[in-house]
Amino acid sequence: MHIATAADTQHWWRDAVIYQVYVRSFLDSTGDGIGDLAGVRAGLPYLRKLGVDGIWLSPFYPSPHHDHGYDVADYRGVDPVFGDLREFDHLVADAQRLGLKVLIDIVPNHCSSEHAWFRAALADGPGSEARKRFHFAEGRGENGELPPNNWHAMFGGSAWSRVTEPDGEPGQWYLHLFTPEQPDLNWRDPSVAASFDEILRFWLDRGVDGFRIDVAAGLFKNAELPDSPDPMADERSRDSVNPLAWNQPEVHDVWRQWRAVCEEYTAADGLDRLLVGEVSVPTAREHAKYVRPDELHQAFFFDLLSADWDHDAFRKTISEALTDIAGTGSTVTWVLNNHDQVRTVTRYAGETTTVGPSRARAAALLMLALPGAAYVYQGEELGLPEVVDLPDDVLTDPIFRRTGSRLRVRDGCRVPLPWSGQASPFGFTAGGDGAARPWLPQPEWFAEHATDRALSDTRSFWHLYRDGLALRRNLPQLGEGPLRWLETEPGVLAFERGDGLVCAVNFGLESVPAPVAGTPLLASGDCPPGILPGSTAAWWISDLSTKGTSS
Repeated sequence: MHIATAADTQHWWRDAVIYQVYVRSFLDSTGDGIGDLAGVRAGLPYLRKLGVDGIWLSPFYPSPHHDHGYDVADYRGVDPVFGDLREFDHLVADAQRLGLKVLIDIVPNHCSSEHAWFRAALADGPGSEARKRFHFAEGRGENGELPPNNWHAMFGGSAWSRVTEPDGEPGQWYLHLFTPEQPDLNWRDPSVAASFDEILRFWLDRGVDGFRIDVAAGLFKNAELPDSPDPMADERSRDSVNPLAWNQPEVHDVWRQWRAVCEEYTAADGLDRLLVGEVSVPTAREHAKYVRPDELHQAFFFDLLSADWDHDAFRKTISEALTDIAGTGSTVTWVLNNHDQVRTVTRYAGETTTVGPSRARAAALLMLALPGAAYVYQGEELGLPEVVDLPDDVLTDPIFRRTGSRLRVRDGCRVPLPWSGQASPFGFTAGGDGAARPWLPQPEWFAEHATDRALSDTRSFWHLYRDGLALRRNLPQLGEGPLRWLETEPGVLAFERGDGLVCAVNFGLESVPAPVAGTPLLASGDCPPGILPGSTAAWWISDLSTKGTSS
């Protein structure tokens, strides 16, 4: 069970900053070119020094890795490439000693086609109890040769695959909203819910502080499995969602049950166990339904991640989140990047590539000033750009394998981190000259972003994050409380937190008068007194009485 410390508070998650660890790309302790749990454990002091409150680990379960662990073959184990359960227990214990929370990824929408559940479903045949765990259906057409409906998979192609039955004949079809190696589970079968209750308890008993829930708006599909009204939706965008397969009302019953499980553990020691969902829904109002008091504690608010670099777009997005989500009693969970998105330095570059780093630094400072929680994807604190020129023959993303297109391929943000030195593997891989190459090649220019270089340069991204996190932790103005918008120069977004903490961001390229006189407490770039340069954010403590609109 969890070991409580004096530093713990019951609702630690409300304003926590969590660092997302993509395990296979964080740090390799064995020399096989793939990051592992022992590598994460070795990196914990680095994360403690950065100042985050905890870590979220990407899937480390046994898996054939068709989608790098999001195809789970065993929900209660550790893939040997990452270590074993004993190493996981050591990682949790070390994190607790350092005061870091540990969240793990859980994947309830689908499992691996190599999971024992699916192997049994194939072996037992049509009508069996094992097949009820999944969405098996008869095909259309004269001989059942056509898929049961027109749904498309998120990663390309049909959402249906036909199986060969035990008698050797073509048979039923099964649903997979991602890849054929990831069959969707049927949450209308009570055995699925019962199994996941046991899985949650298995990890909670090992001391985890909570779960990041993959595809949290999925799980339930329209029971009739009818044709989609827009069969091309999922082909146009990986993030398009079929309204018949997502955001069904029954999914909220699952989160109420999971919340009840977590509350049992909280009742034992007074410490919240966190549920944070990957929720992709059309509006902040729909998003808010997932964080009602008896459901998820948090749900990632992706709208800020996708907002254009424009002060009006950011203000509208932030205001809607604070009105609709915070109105439930939860707090907004802000993100600027994750393992599925183009890194901020590249995403914000636009037509003028030189402004990408400045905008990414400004966005980070803005996010850390907002009320609520925040998640930081590994490497963002190093200012890593996207690696956009990986050769086709090294790409591993199933999107590329299924579509042949590099559009929206995610490998470029998953390249292993640079830790030290001037050449690959940049300290990522242990083992010296006999070590394997990193699983994705690191470009030469990664040397400019290596951790040792970032720590020694007080003007680096790393120091901006570290200083922002320290102030966020120590300034009462940056705790829970309202946000008041301030009137500003055109192209500038400014707000006040608490008693006189002002954050302002200049979204333009030219300098403007600063909204507060004097030297900033912290700025994302050079910021002389009285001036707010273009593509820059800054924090001030103001003695002036400010007036604005509360959110």
